[in-house]
Amino acid sequence: MSSGITPPLIAGNLALDFINTQFGVGADRYECLNDDSSVVEWLHQAGVLNDTRAAPPAGLVELARELREDMQTLIDSAREGRGAAPAIVNQVLERGHPIERLEWVPAYAAFQKQTYRRDLTSESLLQPVAQALVELLTKEDLHLVKECQAPDCVLLFHDQTKSHRRRWCSMASCGNRMKAAAHRARKSAT
Repeated sequence: MSSGITPPLIAGNLALDFINTQFGVGADRYECLNDDSSVVEWLHQAGVLNDTRAAPPAGLVELARELREDMQTLIDSAREGRGAAPAIVNQVLERGHPIERLEWVPAYAAFQKQTYRRDLTSESLLQPVAQALVELLTKEDLHLVKECQAPDCVLLFHDQTKSHRRRWCSMASCGNRMKAAAHRARKSAT
Protein backbone atom coordinates (compact mmCIF):
# COMPACT_ATOMS: atom_id res chain seq x y z
CA MET A 1 0.00 0.00 0.00
CA SER A 2 1.20 3.56 0.27
CA SER A 3 3.52 2.74 3.16
CA GLY A 4 4.98 -0.27 1.40
CA ILE A 5 2.99 -2.67 3.64
CA THR A 6 0.82 -5.12 1.75
CA PRO A 7 -1.89 -6.78 3.81
CA PRO A 8 -2.29 -10.49 3.28
CA LEU A 9 -5.29 -11.71 1.28
CA ILE A 10 -5.40 -15.13 2.95
CA ALA A 11 -8.73 -15.14 4.78
CA GLY A 12 -10.81 -16.82 2.08
CA ASN A 13 -13.41 -14.08 2.47
CA LEU A 14 -13.37 -10.46 1.30
CA ALA A 15 -14.87 -9.13 4.55
CA LEU A 16 -12.27 -10.91 6.68
CA ASP A 17 -9.46 -9.76 4.39
CA PHE A 18 -10.72 -6.20 4.86
CA ILE A 19 -10.68 -6.60 8.65
CA ASN A 20 -7.14 -7.96 8.28
CA THR A 21 -5.95 -4.63 6.83
CA GLN A 22 -4.86 -3.89 10.37
CA PHE A 23 -2.47 -6.71 11.22
CA GLY A 24 0.84 -7.66 12.66
CA VAL A 25 2.88 -10.15 14.59
CA GLY A 26 3.92 -9.43 18.15
CA ALA A 27 4.69 -5.76 18.72
CA ASP A 28 4.87 -5.06 14.98
CA ARG A 29 1.41 -3.78 14.03
CA TYR A 30 0.55 -2.34 10.64
CA GLU A 31 -2.26 -0.13 9.42
CA CYS A 32 -2.76 -0.58 5.69
CA LEU A 33 -5.54 1.98 5.34
CA ASN A 34 -3.40 5.09 5.77
CA ASP A 35 -5.13 7.46 3.37
CA ASP A 36 -7.85 7.55 0.72
CA SER A 37 -5.47 6.27 -1.97
CA SER A 38 -4.40 3.27 0.09
CA VAL A 39 -8.05 2.19 0.39
CA VAL A 40 -8.43 2.36 -3.39
CA GLU A 41 -5.18 0.38 -3.78
CA TRP A 42 -6.49 -2.32 -1.44
CA LEU A 43 -9.81 -2.52 -3.31
CA HIS A 44 -7.85 -2.99 -6.56
CA GLN A 45 -5.64 -5.64 -4.96
CA ALA A 46 -8.70 -7.47 -3.62
CA GLY A 47 -10.21 -7.49 -7.11
CA VAL A 48 -13.38 -5.51 -6.35
CA LEU A 49 -12.40 -2.29 -8.07
CA ASN A 50 -11.40 -2.40 -11.71
CA ASP A 51 -11.97 1.13 -12.91
CA THR A 52 -9.43 3.83 -12.29
CA ARG A 53 -10.03 7.43 -11.28
CA ALA A 54 -7.88 10.48 -10.88
CA ALA A 55 -8.49 10.89 -7.16
CA PRO A 56 -10.38 8.85 -4.57
CA PRO A 57 -13.30 10.48 -2.79
CA ALA A 58 -12.32 12.58 0.20
CA GLY A 59 -13.01 10.87 3.51
CA LEU A 60 -12.76 7.35 2.09
CA VAL A 61 -10.17 6.24 4.65
CA GLU A 62 -12.28 7.45 7.59
CA LEU A 63 -15.34 5.56 6.35
CA ALA A 64 -13.22 2.48 5.57
CA ARG A 65 -11.81 2.40 9.10
CA GLU A 66 -15.29 2.90 10.62
CA LEU A 67 -16.63 0.12 8.41
CA ARG A 68 -13.78 -2.20 9.41
CA GLU A 69 -14.43 -1.56 13.11
CA ASP A 70 -18.19 -2.09 12.67
CA MET A 71 -17.56 -5.31 10.77
CA GLN A 72 -15.30 -6.66 13.53
CA THR A 73 -17.91 -5.79 16.16
CA LEU A 74 -20.66 -7.53 14.19
CA ILE A 75 -18.62 -10.70 13.69
CA ASP A 76 -17.61 -10.80 17.36
CA SER A 77 -21.19 -10.26 18.53
CA ALA A 78 -22.59 -12.88 16.15
CA ARG A 79 -19.99 -15.44 17.24
CA GLU A 80 -20.95 -14.74 20.88
CA GLY A 81 -24.66 -15.09 20.09
CA ARG A 82 -25.60 -11.50 20.83
CA GLY A 83 -26.74 -8.68 18.62
CA ALA A 84 -25.10 -5.41 17.65
CA ALA A 85 -26.24 -2.42 15.62
CA PRO A 86 -24.87 -2.58 12.06
CA ALA A 87 -25.12 1.18 11.48
CA ILE A 88 -22.06 1.72 9.29
CA VAL A 89 -22.54 -1.51 7.32
CA ASN A 90 -26.15 -0.55 6.60
CA GLN A 91 -25.11 2.97 5.59
CA VAL A 92 -22.64 1.57 3.07
CA LEU A 93 -25.15 -0.99 1.77
CA GLU A 94 -27.92 1.59 1.39
CA ARG A 95 -25.94 4.42 -0.18
CA GLY A 96 -23.59 2.25 -2.20
CA HIS A 97 -26.03 -0.28 -3.63
CA PRO A 98 -25.11 -0.91 -7.26
CA ILE A 99 -27.47 -0.22 -10.14
CA GLU A 100 -28.67 -3.23 -12.13
CA ARG A 101 -29.91 -2.94 -15.69
CA LEU A 102 -31.15 -5.31 -18.33
CA GLU A 103 -29.21 -4.70 -21.53
CA TRP A 104 -29.02 -6.24 -24.95
CA VAL A 105 -25.54 -7.65 -25.63
CA PRO A 106 -25.05 -7.99 -29.41
CA ALA A 107 -22.02 -10.28 -29.05
CA TYR A 108 -24.26 -12.89 -27.39
CA ALA A 109 -27.48 -11.90 -29.17
CA ALA A 110 -29.19 -11.96 -25.78
CA PHE A 111 -30.25 -9.84 -22.87
CA GLN A 112 -28.01 -9.86 -19.82
CA LYS A 113 -28.16 -8.27 -16.41
CA GLN A 114 -25.41 -5.64 -16.10
CA THR A 115 -24.33 -4.24 -12.74
CA TYR A 116 -22.82 -0.78 -12.42
CA ARG A 117 -21.35 1.11 -9.52
CA ARG A 118 -23.90 3.73 -8.41
CA ASP A 119 -21.37 6.58 -8.34
CA LEU A 120 -17.87 7.33 -7.11
CA THR A 121 -18.74 7.95 -3.47
CA SER A 122 -17.00 6.20 -0.60
CA GLU A 123 -20.07 4.04 0.04
CA SER A 124 -20.16 2.85 -3.57
CA LEU A 125 -16.50 1.86 -3.44
CA LEU A 126 -16.86 0.00 -0.13
CA GLN A 127 -20.21 -1.66 -0.92
CA PRO A 128 -18.67 -4.98 -2.10
CA VAL A 129 -16.88 -5.32 1.25
CA ALA A 130 -20.09 -4.67 3.20
CA GLN A 131 -21.96 -7.11 0.95
CA ALA A 132 -19.31 -9.78 1.63
CA LEU A 133 -19.92 -9.30 5.37
CA VAL A 134 -23.68 -9.72 4.86
CA GLU A 135 -23.03 -13.00 3.03
CA LEU A 136 -20.66 -14.18 5.76
CA LEU A 137 -23.04 -13.35 8.61
CA THR A 138 -26.17 -14.72 6.95
CA LYS A 139 -25.00 -17.71 4.93
CA GLU A 140 -21.84 -19.09 6.52
CA ASP A 141 -21.09 -21.04 9.68
CA LEU A 142 -19.40 -18.50 11.93
CA HIS A 143 -17.69 -21.30 13.86
CA LEU A 144 -15.48 -21.53 10.77
CA VAL A 145 -14.35 -17.92 11.15
CA LYS A 146 -11.19 -18.36 13.18
CA GLU A 147 -8.29 -16.36 14.51
CA CYS A 148 -4.80 -17.60 13.75
CA GLN A 149 -3.55 -19.82 16.58
CA ALA A 150 -0.09 -18.29 16.52
CA PRO A 151 -0.05 -16.48 19.88
CA ASP A 152 1.29 -13.26 18.38
CA CYS A 153 -0.92 -13.10 15.25
CA VAL A 154 -4.28 -11.35 15.01
CA LEU A 155 -5.42 -12.35 11.51
CA LEU A 156 -8.84 -13.89 10.90
CA PHE A 157 -9.65 -16.49 8.27
CA HIS A 158 -12.60 -18.53 7.03
CA ASP A 159 -11.68 -22.20 7.43
CA GLN A 160 -12.85 -23.83 4.23
CA THR A 161 -10.77 -26.98 4.55
CA LYS A 162 -12.57 -30.30 4.32
CA SER A 163 -11.79 -31.25 7.92
CA HIS A 164 -12.21 -27.69 9.28
CA ARG A 165 -9.00 -28.09 11.25
CA ARG A 166 -7.04 -25.19 9.81
CA ARG A 167 -5.06 -23.54 12.61
CA TRP A 168 -3.02 -20.75 11.07
CA CYS A 169 -3.75 -17.75 8.88
CA SER A 170 -1.13 -19.01 6.45
CA MET A 171 1.04 -22.10 6.48
CA ALA A 172 3.73 -20.08 4.70
CA SER A 173 4.06 -17.61 7.55
CA CYS A 174 2.59 -18.48 10.93
CA GLY A 175 2.25 -22.22 10.29
CA ASN A 176 5.91 -22.67 9.43
CA ARG A 177 6.98 -20.36 12.25
CA MET A 178 4.94 -22.27 14.84
CA LYS A 179 6.02 -25.69 13.58
CA ALA A 180 9.67 -24.61 13.65
CA ALA A 181 9.26 -23.31 17.22
CA ALA A 182 7.62 -26.59 18.30
CA HIS A 183 10.47 -28.54 16.69
CA ARG A 184 13.08 -26.42 18.46
CA ALA A 185 11.27 -26.90 21.78
CA ARG A 186 11.14 -30.69 21.31
CA LYS A 187 14.81 -30.76 20.29
CA SER A 188 15.94 -28.71 23.31
CA ALA A 189 13.86 -30.89 25.67
CA THR A 190 15.82 -34.00 24.68
